[in-house]
Order: sequence, then C-alpha cells, then structure tokens
Amino acid sequence: MEIYGQILLIAMPFFLTLIVLEKLYGYYKKVDYAPVIDSVSSISSGMSNATRDVLGLSVTLITYDWLVSKVALFSIPESALAYIIAFIAIDFQGYWTHRWAHQINIFWNKHAIHHSSEEFNLSCALRQSVSDFFKLFTFLLLPAALLGVPAKVIAITLPIQFFLQFWYHTRYIGKLGFLEKIIVTPSHHRVHHAVNPEYMDRNHSQIFIIWDKLFGTFQEELPHVPPVYGITRPADTWNPFKINFQHLWVLIKDAWYAEKFTDKLKIWFMPTGWRPEGFDEKYPLHKMEDIYDYKKYGTDNSNTLIGWALFQMFSTLLFISYLFGNVAKIGLPNIFIYGVFVFITIYSYSELLDKNKYSIVFEGIRYSLALYIISNFNGWFGLDAVLPFGTAIVMSYLTLSLSVNCYFIFFEFKSNNQTVLS
Repeated sequence: MEIYGQILLIAMPFFLTLIVLEKLYGYYKKVDYAPVIDSVSSISSGMSNATRDVLGLSVTLITYDWLVSKVALFSIPESALAYIIAFIAIDFQGYWTHRWAHQINIFWNKHAIHHSSEEFNLSCALRQSVSDFFKLFTFLLLPAALLGVPAKVIAITLPIQFFLQFWYHTRYIGKLGFLEKIIVTPSHHRVHHAVNPEYMDRNHSQIFIIWDKLFGTFQEELPHVPPVYGITRPADTWNPFKINFQHLWVLIKDAWYAEKFTDKLKIWFMPTGWRPEGFDEKYPLHKMEDIYDYKKYGTDNSNTLIGWALFQMFSTLLFISYLFGNVAKIGLPNIFIYGVFVFITIYSYSELLDKNKYSIVFEGIRYSLALYIISNFNGWFGLDAVLPFGTAIVMSYLTLSLSVNCYFIFFEFKSNNQTVLS
C-alpha cells in the first residue's frame, strides 16, 4: 500500500499537467473537448479508485505468487527478458479482461464508468472503477507463470502497463502512420469508446493492437463515421459512486423481477445488456435513442459552480496526497477512517455538481466526521507536525465548503430556476 501510494504521488502531477495542457490546447484550437465539470468528475473517479487501491480494498482470488509456485516450468531471473515477457503477458491478460468486461453483464458494472463520459479526453483515462473489489483474472498470466517470471517483475510491470494507457485518450491526435499497425493509438481507442453501431465493442487491446487483429475485434476509425461517446444507457450524473453501481442495480432489480429461476441466474452471465423477454416494455430503461441527436448531461452550469468544482477537486487532491504520502505514519485502522472521509468528500461535491439538494446532508456528515477525527486524534492525522496550523486550515476549509454548499442549494440553484433533484 505504502509503495503504491508513493508511485501515485509521482504519477498524479504528471497526469494532471497533461490534462491541463490538453485543455489549454483546446482553447488554442478553439475546439474544447474537455468541459471542466466532466473532467472534474473523471478525475474524482480516479481519486476514488486510487484511494481504494492504496487502502487495499480489493481481494485477489488467485495471486500470481501462488500461480507461479504451482505451475512454473522454468525460473527466469529478474532481467530485461523477464520484463519483456511480463509486459506481453500482462497485455494479453488486459485484452481478455477488457473484452469480457464489455461482453458479460456482471463484468460490465466495473467497467461502465470508464465509458460513461460523453466526451473523450485525457481525463477520461482516470475514470476507473471503485467497485472492482475482486481480482478474478490472474489466471490469464499463466504464460508468464509457466516461464517462471518472478512476482516482483509482474508487480513492477503492472502499473507501468496501466499508466501507458493514459496518453491515447484524446481527440487531438490523428492517425499515426505505421504505428497504427503495432500499438493502440488515439484513433483506435476513439473507436473503442464510441457508441456508433460500426464501433461498438471493438478495439479492446491496451498497448499492442495485435490482440484485436488476432482475435477478430479490430475496427479502424472511419473518416465518414465520427465517433459519438458515452454509454447507450446514459449515466446522467457526475457522481462516480452512483455510476459505479448503476448497472449492478439494474441487474439486481431484473433478477428480482424475473419470473423464471433460470433467468434469475443467467442474467448475470449473459451478453451485456441482456434482459429477460419483455422486460424492456415492462421495466423500461432510459436509453440513448438517437446517438447523433441528444443533449449531453450537465451542460448548463454557472461559472461559480465550475470554479467551485475545480476548488473542491484540487482540495481533495491535497487530502489524498497527504494520505498517500503518510500511509505508514497514519497507520491502521486510521487510514480507513481517512479513506471514508475522502469517499464522502467526493460523493458530497459530485452530488452538488448534479444540483442535488441532498448534497448538503453528505456535506454535514463529512463535517461531523472531521470533528470526530480532530477531537479523537488530537488534530488532523499528525498534519500539525508537518504544516503549522494544519488542523485549523482543514476546519476552515470544511466550514467554507459547508457554507458554499448552502449558498448553492438555497440561493443560486433556486434563483437561476435550475432543477434541484431529489
């Protein structure tokens, strides 16, 4: 946990800098593909996912350590060759994990959030699942295990392979010539994120595009078919926690209402979107009717709300940076209390971005939790030893946040005749 937190402390500023540069380039080109609140929602999702990972809130059912100890036919020492084999094996695993996430109902739940943005930009790469509590597909690393690639090599290569998937989430880079035949490019991945019938469930590869070509899922970006982004059942929320569990909730309800016992079971493992016969009429779901003519979610926002969204996002980045850099010092079980605070923070301000009046409830819960932490831990997790008056700064921020939340709910949203959701 501590090592991964340190890695993220290095990676986060790098990713954020590239996101800002992409935004500035959009201003320069006078074509903005990265609306602020959409990006805030994406980055907030990334913060939720990263916090979960640092806290270790997931279980690997079959560990690579165990797998290599049982099946290794050879023993390759840590070397350049071992890292090359590991990278290829992880990319092979990534292709099939990704493909099954698109093709099997239950697995779509953990992946839908990555596709939920109706834009396509670098921040979309950070839209990662917080609901992926079980790691099921380590067995796909069998080729590396058979060759005896050390577990340390796999552990180092995994985040590198994951971080290398960031750069191709952009609309500003066109086709890249001969590289299109070898690696996943922005053009390939635009196809993957599109809901056009010509593009659906294509280009699942993560680094090497050869897997799609080998297994029959490759589709080139067509000049006469501009990609349309999002998911066919629009999320209609900026809240990453709600997006994470929307599809699961549909499956639970459909399984409950299904009359046939066989339907109650198979709904989880059927192709993504499958429902029992007649359910689309009996229990209709909101779907994108015309992909070329629909209004994107949450486009009517005041400059005040946009500015506040940025302030909350950067404030939360500071909170999680302190957590990631001080995992050992904060210690168990306090890091989990800190994690709950981070999750409530993101839930609260993303509800406000949805103009939901109940965001004030979560803001109040967060404020109360902070008071409990400070009174029981003699300050904010040792912050005062690092930053003079650190606890006072935290409480000032929380008081400001609660006050501004009240302003939006009771004044701006109502005075602007904006719909306040219940």
